[in-house]
Amino acid sequence: MKKFLPIVLLTIISVFLIFYRFADIPKNLAFDEVEFTKLALSLNNKPYIPYSQLATGHSTLYFYILLASLKTFGINTFALRFPAAIFGILSVLLFYLIMKKVFKQSNNETMKQWLPFILSLILLSSRWFLNFSRFSFEATFLLFLELVSIYFLIKFNENQKAKIPFLRQSPGAPVGVWRSKKTVSCFYLIISGLFAGFTFLSYTPGRIFFLLPMGFLFLTMKQWNNETIKRILLFLIPFVITVTPLTSYLLTNKDIRIDQQFFLKNNEMTVNEKISGLWHNISSTALMFNIKGDVNGRHNYPNKPALNPILGILFIFGLIISIKNFNNLYNKLFLLYFLISIFPALMTYPWENPNMLRIYTVLPSVVYFVGNAIIKLLTIVHKLVKNRGISKYLILITFYLILIFSCFYELRTYFKYQSIVFKQSFEIKLPLEKAIKFKFKP
Repeated sequence: MKKFLPIVLLTIISVFLIFYRFADIPKNLAFDEVEFTKLALSLNNKPYIPYSQLATGHSTLYFYILLASLKTFGINTFALRFPAAIFGILSVLLFYLIMKKVFKQSNNETMKQWLPFILSLILLSSRWFLNFSRFSFEATFLLFLELVSIYFLIKFNENQKAKIPFLRQSPGAPVGVWRSKKTVSCFYLIISGLFAGFTFLSYTPGRIFFLLPMGFLFLTMKQWNNETIKRILLFLIPFVITVTPLTSYLLTNKDIRIDQQFFLKNNEMTVNEKISGLWHNISSTALMFNIKGDVNGRHNYPNKPALNPILGILFIFGLIISIKNFNNLYNKLFLLYFLISIFPALMTYPWENPNMLRIYTVLPSVVYFVGNAIIKLLTIVHKLVKNRGISKYLILITFYLILIFSCFYELRTYFKYQSIVFKQSFEIKLPLEKAIKFKFKP
C-alpha cells in the first residue's frame, strides 16, 4: 500500500483536475481542432498513411488515435479531446516514476518518499500542463511518448549498474543471473528505442527527441567496445524500423509544416534578419518562464509568465545548481532534454515566439530543476537551524505548504482567469459534427 498509494492518489487527483468542467473549459472549439477532426476522419477505412497534408501537414500517428476515439464516442467534443486528457494523466504517473528513480539517492528518507509526489503535483497543477491536457492538440501525446522512452532508458542504466558489483563478487557463479539481467536490459533499451521512434511519428518537435536517449547512451559509455556498439544498435534498430514509413514518405515529399515554419530556410530573408530573428527567439523564450509569456490565448493567459513567482525562482535556482553540478548524470540528462525541447521554437519565425505549445515537453526538465532547488534549499536551511532546536519536519512541512500554495495559485489562475480568455480564443461555437461540414478561414 505504501508503494502504490502515491500512484493511486496521483491518478485520482489527475482525473479530477483534468476532467473537472471538461465540457465547459474551453467550451467552444478552435479552428485547428476542427481541422484535426477532418484529418482523423480522412484516415478511416484506408491503408496506413504515414503523413497527411491536411491541417497544414501532420504525421498521422496521433490522428489514428483520434479516429479511434471518434468512432468509439461519436463525433463530438468529448471524443476529440479525450485522448489528450488520457495522455495527460498517464504523463503525470510516468513523471512520478521517473522522479522516484532520479531522486532515490537522497539522504533524507522523507524527502525520498514525498519529493517525487510533490513534484508530480507541481507538474499536474501547472496551468501550462493542464491547459494542453484539456483540448485536442498533440502535446500531451508527445510528452507521454518521450517520458516512456526516458523511463526505460533510466531502467536500462539502473540494470547495468546493478549487475556489475554482483559479477565482481562471484564471477563464476552467476552466469544464469547475468544472462537474465542482460536480457532484461536489452528489453528496456528496445522499448526506449521503440518509443523514441513513436515520438518521431507524432508532433513535429518530437523529430529530434531521439538525440536525448542517444546522448544519454554516449554519456554512460565508459569505453568504445562491442558491448557499446550492441547497446546503440539495440536502441537504433527498433527506432529505425518505427520511423521508416514516415521517412520513406518524406524522402520523396515535402513536410509542409517544416517548410512553412523553418525561417532559416527562407531565401528572401537577409543574413542579418535571420540572426536578429534567432536572437529574438532565444531572448523571448528565455523571458517566457519568468517575465513575459505566450500571447496566444489558447496557449496561455496572454503575456503572463509560464511559471508563477515561487516556481520561477526555484526553476532558476535549480537550473544554476544543475549546470554547476554538471557531472551528475541526471543533471546532464535533463539539461540536454531542456535544450532539445526548446530548440524547435528557436527555428520558427520570431513573431510566433514565445510559444508554449512548441516547447511543451520542456516541462519535465523545469520541474526537475525545481526539485534540485528544493533539495538544496532544505539542506541549507537544515544546516542553519539544526543547532537552534527547530525540527527538520517543521521545515519540511513549511516548505511543502508553500509548494501546495503554489499549486492552488496555478489552479486558481487557470480556472478563474485563463478560462475567461478561452471565450475569444476558441472561436468556433458550432457543435463538432456541424463544424466539420463548414469551411472556415483560419
